[in-house]
Amino acid sequence: MEKSKVKTFEDMLKRLQKISEALDSNEAGLEESIKLYEEGIEITKSCYKKLNEAELKVTELRGDLEKTINIDVQQD
Repeated sequence: MEKSKVKTFEDMLKRLQKISEALDSNEAGLEESIKLYEEGIEITKSCYKKLNEAELKVTELRGDLEKTINIDVQQD
């Protein structure tokens, strides 16, 4: 899987797994290992960004739900 094709969170996790396996196997040379490591760092940053965005969205949705529930309770 090429770096440019990694889009979803799940795809990024799969790519990180492949990078980890490649680095653990010690088959890649120094230069290739550094490139893989750099790619892994960039993917990890993207994963954290997606997780933070998802957390913010869930918090927003929960807040909206709580406001709706409070409005409904106050009207009754």
